[in-house]
Amino acid sequence: MTATLERVDAARPAPAKGRSRSRARHRLTVLAFLAPAVLGFALFFGYPLIATVVLSFTKYDLINPPEWIGFANYAYMFADKLFLTAVYNTLWFVVVLTVARVVFALGVASVIARLKSGVGLVRTLCYLPSLAPPVAATLVFFLVMRPNEGPLDAFLGWFGIEGPLWFADPAWSKPGIAAVMLWVSGDLMIIMLAAVLDVPQEQYEAAELDGAGALRRWWHITLPTISPVLMFGVVNSIILALQLFTQAVVAGSAASGAADITGATKNLGFPENSTLTFPVWLYTQGFRYFDMGYAAAMATVLFVISFAATALLVQRMRKATYQEEGGPGA
Repeated sequence: MTATLERVDAARPAPAKGRSRSRARHRLTVLAFLAPAVLGFALFFGYPLIATVVLSFTKYDLINPPEWIGFANYAYMFADKLFLTAVYNTLWFVVVLTVARVVFALGVASVIARLKSGVGLVRTLCYLPSLAPPVAATLVFFLVMRPNEGPLDAFLGWFGIEGPLWFADPAWSKPGIAAVMLWVSGDLMIIMLAAVLDVPQEQYEAAELDGAGALRRWWHITLPTISPVLMFGVVNSIILALQLFTQAVVAGSAASGAADITGATKNLGFPENSTLTFPVWLYTQGFRYFDMGYAAAMATVLFVISFAATALLVQRMRKATYQEEGGPGA
């Protein structure tokens, strides 16, 4: 009997070795499937990111070898007046465009959700502008808002109102670009609509039985339920505003009338640098003045700000959700 037990005990480690080999094969299989994505991420994101950070500490004109200059590029940002102008314009878009885009998308989605008929047609009409290329959408708005010639000024003239210069006026150029961005925000509207329609109807019915009106139901049921989607809309809009480039360049080019035969504007930031956003000034430094080291420093700053803003908003959303579910501090 003792010899039999010893033989059984001696045979027990064998299945453990088999499980270890099975886990190893499973890991190798997972890594094989992940390899294309990991290699693509490292090649098209990781390497460019590291190269950008390294170049930000150099003086590089795309012709001569990079020359190490330390933090000189970052120090120069505080003395660059146009850099500060670009920061101000970008922050304007971050604040105004984020609030307007989320409120506009949520408002349209709430209206569509309450329609009884023609929902598909209205939803399609609201979504279609988001399919328009940015250049085409901006040019359409420029033609509509063209001073003294566009349909909008003609419409305002019927009421005796003289329209502004729109994209040619520093006070109206940024609101004009914001209007373009709102017009093409149908993708966010569709996401908001799906979230609004996903709110359980039982909660609305219970609140209605308790005497809550439509506004109170929307404020106390709809908004808390779709808060993760609202946070996604805020993060998406902030990143979109931080990367605003095409609309600003096309609007300034069309309004200034200073584009060359290729369509590239010779007067970036027109009028009076009111459309000079952070990416536009980054492009100007890198591909107009060939100061790629300074452009790399600006790109690094933009990445850090975008990452920090996203991380902070996501952390606050998780904390708020945790507290609503009864965690500490609830």
